[in-house]
Amino acid sequence: MILAIESSCDDSSVAVMDECSFELKFYEKISQEADHAKYGGVVPELAARLHTEALPRILQRAKPYFSELSAVAATNTPGLSVSLIGGVNMAKALALALNLPLIGVNHLVGHIYSLFLGGEARFPMGVLLVSGGHTMVLDIDAAGGIEILATTGDDSFGESFDKIAKMLGLGYPGGALIEELAKGGEPRFELPVPLKGDRRLEYSFSGLKNAVRVQIEKLKEAGELDERAMRDLARCFEDAACAHILDKLQRIFELRRFARFGVVGGASANLHLRGLLTDLCERASCEILFAPMKFCSDNAAMIARAAIEKLRKKEFTAPAELEIIPHLNLRSAFE
Repeated sequence: MILAIESSCDDSSVAVMDECSFELKFYEKISQEADHAKYGGVVPELAARLHTEALPRILQRAKPYFSELSAVAATNTPGLSVSLIGGVNMAKALALALNLPLIGVNHLVGHIYSLFLGGEARFPMGVLLVSGGHTMVLDIDAAGGIEILATTGDDSFGESFDKIAKMLGLGYPGGALIEELAKGGEPRFELPVPLKGDRRLEYSFSGLKNAVRVQIEKLKEAGELDERAMRDLARCFEDAACAHILDKLQRIFELRRFARFGVVGGASANLHLRGLLTDLCERASCEILFAPMKFCSDNAAMIARAAIEKLRKKEFTAPAELEIIPHLNLRSAFE
């Protein structure tokens, strides 16, 4: 079995997975959302302290599996440096104490393998990764090689939801809050779909975010920012943000032929986006795959699954040499 630790941002998680059957023998995740909500976003120093408290408690509960482990893995890139270091140092200590190989896992690659938690990976395929930190479209070949087709020049898809929620005073994290608010809204505000008509394969959410801010200010000045207006604005924002994702994907689907297409990342839990992507793939006669809702956001199960691939190839790192890499050059992110 392989034990994996995830601590790249504000979730402390540990998983133990059977390397042959992919059965998840142990899994636990402690979210810090409630602790950060009062600040309107993740506070790095607080996240680090909470990881230091949570990870040892979870590992204690995973201790019965220690004698059956064949390797230890941890997310070492990308993420908050003060968060990554807690999980990596714990994995180093375990690897040394138990005399086991150590594996560093790219958090973004982990999200890709959230599509295959219960079985073998099925490449080639296209992937849309949408989360609080990243928005990108990937082309993965049969050997698992990854080409980045599109990414964002500013905010990520998930980050834009968080910021709009903060503007509306809804709290943090904003994705689920905006989605729920939008369900009762009407599309009465005109918001721009970013880069509409621009043939560049690139995402940008800053202009849309600013358009929402301007509309909020107008409503406040007129004394009309009531619950009804907030619902309608949430609906219009969600429609525009999802239309932007779809607009660029339609262009990519014109240029690339995918037999299957996967959707991963915390923001992939948005049901409106899932519906649009399902329709797109049906029109393109392309099989669509979604990560299970439980494992869309950051978790150690996907890190364990990705680590199994590296374990098979004996891609180990000496404890003294495993470094944390908070920020990656995007074009080398998957090397």
